[in-house]
Amino acid sequence: MKKHVLALTIGALLSAPQAFAQDSQTQGEVTAAQVEQLLEQMQQLQQRVAELEQQLAQQQAGAETQQEASEATTAVVAAEPRTAPVVRQRDSNNRELRARLERLEEEVDAAQNAPIEIGGAVRAQYVWEDYNDGNKDRGGDFDFDLLRIDFRGEIGDVILSAQYRWFQYMESVQHAWVGYNFDENWQGQLGITKVPFGVTPYNSNSYFFSTNFYVGLEDDHDAGVKLRYRDPEWDFDIAFFKNDESGGVDGFTSAREDRYAYDPLGVRLSDEGIYDTPTLQVAEANSFAARVARKYALSDDSSFEWGLSGQFGQMNDGVDNVGDRYALAAHGVYSIDRWTFTGQFTQYEYDMDMANEGIVVGAYAFYDTIPAKADLYNFNIAYSLPVQLGPITNLTFYNDYNVMTNKTGDLEDTVMNVLGVAVSAGGLYTYFDLVTAKNQPFAGGTLAGNSSDYNTRFNINIGYYF
Repeated sequence: MKKHVLALTIGALLSAPQAFAQDSQTQGEVTAAQVEQLLEQMQQLQQRVAELEQQLAQQQAGAETQQEASEATTAVVAAEPRTAPVVRQRDSNNRELRARLERLEEEVDAAQNAPIEIGGAVRAQYVWEDYNDGNKDRGGDFDFDLLRIDFRGEIGDVILSAQYRWFQYMESVQHAWVGYNFDENWQGQLGITKVPFGVTPYNSNSYFFSTNFYVGLEDDHDAGVKLRYRDPEWDFDIAFFKNDESGGVDGFTSAREDRYAYDPLGVRLSDEGIYDTPTLQVAEANSFAARVARKYALSDDSSFEWGLSGQFGQMNDGVDNVGDRYALAAHGVYSIDRWTFTGQFTQYEYDMDMANEGIVVGAYAFYDTIPAKADLYNFNIAYSLPVQLGPITNLTFYNDYNVMTNKTGDLEDTVMNVLGVAVSAGGLYTYFDLVTAKNQPFAGGTLAGNSSDYNTRFNINIGYYF
């Protein structure tokens, strides 16, 4: 009789949390508070079950002692119908209890979402420019650069990655995509995702990227779908982009030039200035991109990679296709010990249906102009030095050299050399860059310029990344 009461008690203990879980499922998604309450009830339940099992064991031991004390054969025979049902009932209750506990744990696990990590950065910078008399006379300027927020994580095998940036003069999305790992090699991405092209993740070491960035061919992100393959020997990416990250010509944005990376936004007509808002607006449409890279592990401390990249797409004015564009690149990376050497050759062309003075591009809240066709070369060298200087743990010394030549219109070449060092100290990552350049944006020039004079800019960008 007592054992039947005990079994009923276990059932009663189980009923409350199980009803709670059923109510939660009926109402929809389980909240964090409900999950915490469930876990507390499970712990109390498991403790109570242990106590009940101990009592059952003691009662069984007492019954077995009484059974051994009986010398009559009839008592032994009589004990069988009394003892066996009780033991079987106890085992059945235990199995049922464990099964219910397992189901409850599964429900709790299913209710708990994997966390989405939130990170970001805060940056400021000091700038000294020899081509800006006011800045030079003041001894340079120190300004806020940006605040950015990153989201990354995975819920139910679906990946999220997004980044949004706020500047003093604009705000923009850098990327925002969802993804899925089909297996250990293949991943799909959908949304505003990085265009696969050239040396990755960056074709540069400095804060200023390479000249490729200013024609939209480094760290560019557009809206579309991408398939990636990775293994120790091969990288392969293929992607289709419906339009740029702002929705193309008729995208819902108040200022098309407010964006993180450069995109073509118009056609520069003959009576317009280099920095003017374009009269004829255009945008990328229905673009394809592919990148392949072969990787070699030469030794424990050396490796080599070569690769090819290509892009092709249409240019649309909001009604009709008014031209095509393409870009090709051959690239390589060689690393040995603490040294890294990178090189890339790039060629691009915009074939427009109308006469033009170049292509209008936009980013960082202003318009600029690039040649409709050009070749680009860049050669970079970097040396990474681990140190222990207070909070400083690493110094990366580098020199990035860029040339843009064979421009349409017989324009002067663009040349940019960046000599610098990047300093790692906890969450701080700081670039010290000395830029010497001609016809280079953010160094007193434009890619559509025709100057033979070099400018100098000294830049310190201080970022705290979390």
